[in-house]
Amino acid sequence: MLEWLLITTRSVHILVAMANNEDVSGFDDLAVFLDIYDTGGFRKTAQRLGLSPSSVSERLKRLERQVGVPLLTRTTRSVSPTDAGRSLAERLLPLYSEARAALKDAASSQHQVRGLLKLNVTGAVMVDILPPLVGRFLEMHPGVRMEFVVEDRLVDAVAAGCDAGIRYGEHLAQDMIAVPLGPRRQRCALAASPSYLAGRRRPQHPSDVLDHECIRLRFSSGAYVMWEFEREGEALTVDPQGRLVVGVDAAAAAIDFARSSRGLIYTFENWLQPHFASGDLEPVLPEWWTTFDGPSLYFSRRFMPAPLRAFIDFVGSERRD
Repeated sequence: MLEWLLITTRSVHILVAMANNEDVSGFDDLAVFLDIYDTGGFRKTAQRLGLSPSSVSERLKRLERQVGVPLLTRTTRSVSPTDAGRSLAERLLPLYSEARAALKDAASSQHQVRGLLKLNVTGAVMVDILPPLVGRFLEMHPGVRMEFVVEDRLVDAVAAGCDAGIRYGEHLAQDMIAVPLGPRRQRCALAASPSYLAGRRRPQHPSDVLDHECIRLRFSSGAYVMWEFEREGEALTVDPQGRLVVGVDAAAAAIDFARSSRGLIYTFENWLQPHFASGDLEPVLPEWWTTFDGPSLYFSRRFMPAPLRAFIDFVGSERRD
């Protein structure tokens, strides 16, 4: 994530040197410290930055002498930040992100937008919502490369080294802007295979699912995806015991379990539609399915490199069309 830091700091050297020549080396030392903070090891930083381990160690010692406090605690087996080191890193990383954005803008200053667009996204949009958009966007901007960090946790995309994030309706920080992307509205659906439903009492009410075998999805945090239902103003949440539990990153496998008659499954309707069409799965309690807002692209109003601006414009034009 931090390979660009040395490049960034060298670009700053010219400005700093005019004011204070003594502080010039401190910027490279900061870059080394932040890379150690990121990798968790001196050797990894040395390999990534093309330095010797002794040079990495000396630069860190020089920085610690300059600030007057230890920044990292070293043992024979591990490296961990001190409280002062953690506080320094957390304050500096957003600043370096801004510097990276400036460098990207400089690289994209020609007529053609080019550079890397790195997005932190939930896996839910990688199945059938984002890929078609990405294909059309890359055709429009052949100079842009894209990288996707897929995780189900809501994170600060910029602090995590990404340009923007794509999530559903979670609470966002005040300086974040959200732009709808993909379908305006989606539904969660309940389904099972015809062979599973044959010979069993078909659910007539959401509470009836408690009498069935259920396939549950679980977030990386350990929390289950709740089964939420709503009809004519009545809303309820069901938390059935799952005989099969699958991480959300492997939702396709969970759907395959349902197709193999292993039980009921509750997930995005758009994921299940192809299997409804093929007859592998049947809708269950469709009158109770819940509707919610589609995903949004969220980004900092202070952090907008050229490839991100182009992608925001593209998403807006797609919605208008």
